[in-house]
This record gives sequence, C-alpha cells and structure tokens, in this order.
Amino acid sequence: MADLTIRGAGIFGLTIAWEALRRGATVRVIDPNGPGAGASGGLVGALQPHTPDVWNAKKQFQFEALLRARTLWPEIEAASGISTGYARAGRLQPLPGEREVVMARARAAGAAEFWGEAAEWRVIPSDEAGAWRPPSESGLYIHDTLSALIHPRQAVTSLTAALAARGVTVETEGEDAGAVVWAKGWTGLADLGQALGKKVGSGVKGQAALLAHDAAGAPQIFASSLHIVPHRDGTVAIGSTSERDFDAPTATDALLDDIVERATEIMPILHGARVIERWAGVRPRAQSRAPLLGAWPGRPGHFVANGGFKIGFGVAPRVAEVMCDLVLDGRNAIPAEFGFDAL
Repeated sequence: MADLTIRGAGIFGLTIAWEALRRGATVRVIDPNGPGAGASGGLVGALQPHTPDVWNAKKQFQFEALLRARTLWPEIEAASGISTGYARAGRLQPLPGEREVVMARARAAGAAEFWGEAAEWRVIPSDEAGAWRPPSESGLYIHDTLSALIHPRQAVTSLTAALAARGVTVETEGEDAGAVVWAKGWTGLADLGQALGKKVGSGVKGQAALLAHDAAGAPQIFASSLHIVPHRDGTVAIGSTSERDFDAPTATDALLDDIVERATEIMPILHGARVIERWAGVRPRAQSRAPLLGAWPGRPGHFVANGGFKIGFGVAPRVAEVMCDLVLDGRNAIPAEFGFDAL
C-alpha cells in the first residue's frame, strides 16, 4: 500500500515522489517505459527565468522554483552519489542594438525589485563577459545569475537512484494505491483531453545535439532563439527545434543540422566540434502554455501534473512542493494560471 501513486517517471513525477518522501509519505512510481523515457531524457537543461518585468504569478512561481533548485539538486546528488549536472553558471545574452540595450537596462530595475539579493540582471561589456561569448553588435550583453543549468538525463538518473536509496523503485506496472498523480507527458495530455471531451494540450517535438567541447563552468548562452549549454561533463548541448507537426517523434533530421550550423555561427569557438549525440523527443504543452496542475475534474483522488513546456526542469522543484501541498495536505497553493480553469 502507498499514500501516493505517481503515474509517469519524467521530471515532474520523480520530483513529486522525492518531495512526498521528504514529507513522510509512502510512494509508488509507475511508468511502463522507465525513468526519463520521454522529453525528460533530453540533452539541453537550460534553467532560465522569464524577464524580470511585468511581474505575475507564473514568473513568481518560476523564481521560487529556481531558488529551490539551489538546494534540491545538491540534496539529490548527496542521496544518490551521482551528478545531476546542476550548476549555477548564469546566462549571457548578446544585445544586437540600442533598442534592446535600453529595454535590458530597464529590466534591471525589475530584477532588483522582484529578485532582490537572490540574483542579478546586469548589462555588461564584452570584456567583462569573458572569452566564452557570442559576438554582439552593440558590444553589450545581458548577464543574469538566476539562470542555471542541469543535464536532464543525468538528473533523471541521479533522482531515480536517490529514490531507490529511500526504497522507491520505478515499476513498469502495478495497481493504484492512495491518491494518484498523473504525470505522463504529452501522451498523458492526449488521454486527459479524451477523458474530458476537450483538448487540453498537445505535444511539440524538439531536436537537440550534444557536442564534444569542454566549456564547463561557463555560462549558458541564449542567442537567436538557441540555447547553448556547457555541461559540467565537458560537453555542450544545443537546442532546440519546436515542431507542432511531426510524423516521427524520436527521429532527427535536417532541422537539427540547421540548429548545429546556426550554433557554430553564433559561437565560432564550436566550429568543428564533434557531434556526440543527436536527440529528438516530444515535450508536453498545455493549451495555456503554463504547466497544468491540480485535481482531475470529476475524478476524486486523482490529480494532474503535466505540460511544463520548455520549463519543466526549471519549475519542477516548485511543482513538487505545490502538488504535495495539494495531494497530501489538502492545501491549494497552485497559481490560477496553472489550473484547469485557465485552459
């Protein structure tokens, strides 16, 4: 028997399981495909905040999640003995022109107000940015210290091992016991929509690549809509595409070739770096684009944690907390924007 059954062993399901264990609950995790079989087994791992202006509940939630990550991932590593690839390395964004520079400097005031002393958002010159930087037409960059990075696949492995050390293994089949949290990714959104008789979300395919280039400790780069993430293990991840229409969910193609080519144009230092791995997967996107969290309508004792499109690893630490608040304690601290009424 268990207090909680979690259906799905992606990043939401696994972090909810860990938080539930921390609170003394007994937990089962069931996934027929094993841990990280979907989008959570990817490569990129850019943990980034939205811009620190026009503040709202979603940005506050994400901010709190990024702060919780600073203690959660070291906690997981200590329990498992396996690196998650987590690093508080910050982020650089080149500023192409005067309009972007003015906007970036204005947002620094928002960071001071809403981030406080937890992190900085500054406009810096190229000599302060260091050697690991893309060209900038203005010669200026945004540097923020709230952004962090993680290696998704390594994080899933570490988290799975930490759960196992506490007696919870990911099962491929089993019966529900206690409350049930459904965290099954994009296929789970399709199942949920069918059950509710309306579309609640869909899957968006993404392709990414892993390059053999050691820039460990350097900040991640966000430029021309690409994420360039220097992992702690001496690789660099590049991603990703966003494909609404696709026939082969896990197949890579010429779109990824274009991503790699664009990345080497943005960061010439990567030119000639060997491609270690090509990856494709489908990320869950709720209709509201925000995570979809809360009680399953009309199904007592069942709950949903899904739809963390592009920000799943970034918000997972806080998702785990609010889902356990709701499921285990009956307290709803989930932003209204994340609920079913927002669809």
